[in-house]
Amino acid sequence: MLLVVGVYLVAGNLAGGAGGGSVSLAKGAVPAAYSSLVQKWGNLCSALNPALLAAQLYQESGFNPNAKSPAKAEGIAQFIPGTWATHGIDGNGDGVRNVWDPNDAIPSAASYDCQLASYVKDVPGNQSENMLASYNAGAYAVIKYQGVPPYAETKNYVKTITSLEQSFAAPVSRVDPSEQAATAINYAQKKLGTPYLWGGNGTADQGGRFDCSGLTKAAFESAGITLPRVANDQYNAGPHPQRAELLPGDLVFFSDDLTNSRAIRHVGIYVGGGYMIDAPRTGAVIRFDPIDTPDYFGATRVTEDGAKALPTTV
Repeated sequence: MLLVVGVYLVAGNLAGGAGGGSVSLAKGAVPAAYSSLVQKWGNLCSALNPALLAAQLYQESGFNPNAKSPAKAEGIAQFIPGTWATHGIDGNGDGVRNVWDPNDAIPSAASYDCQLASYVKDVPGNQSENMLASYNAGAYAVIKYQGVPPYAETKNYVKTITSLEQSFAAPVSRVDPSEQAATAINYAQKKLGTPYLWGGNGTADQGGRFDCSGLTKAAFESAGITLPRVANDQYNAGPHPQRAELLPGDLVFFSDDLTNSRAIRHVGIYVGGGYMIDAPRTGAVIRFDPIDTPDYFGATRVTEDGAKALPTTV
């Protein structure tokens, strides 16, 4: 399987090295059906934390318990049969180890991560990064180089997952503003009055029209950042400021289920004063709309590293 894990910077310290419940999950970032499992098992060892485990599950399956890859990886944590046979555990104590049951697969993913960490526990440096590198390059390589080995693939792997994991942790302080925000807003402002088109990406054959996530994708692409196509994946492109901390350029999201980011159905670009620019619906045009509605889900401060870390498919 391709287990994917990461770490999160909290108050100047890598929480992946702290454990003990020091990291809280961002609001709704993990579907409510799995949130308590991730919170519990994400604290299994000091190299792991709940947001790190959430990043792993999102990267692997998009929290889909029925996911199956061409390589025969199975379930929400994408175990291949051989790895499951060795490392799968009966997480819910029902006497069955079922790779398709998140109550078994999520604890098994945490258990396997912590086993990897134990192999390299005496290696200097950050234990979570060493765990990541151990998975990617093997524990022998981490021990040999006494840390993350100097392989481009492994170094990129660690950076990618570290960046992605930040999206699942609740920030403990104000997050830095995006340098690309002004460019994205400027792009969106130029599209005001453009008719909405479901599935629209603004291409010539579509008459330059957009849907909500097509607009936000194009706006940040104009600033050199490539976002996923759909709104619920765009939510994972960076940390999540609180409503009172919003800055122009933040993406703002809306959902009928405020406990599950995978249910997000709308996105806009915040411009200040409680308003966003968005492409709202068929029959409407790109316009300014208020964000303080009952279906307001939350916000994301897009970062370049966060966007790059997102999987192309989940």
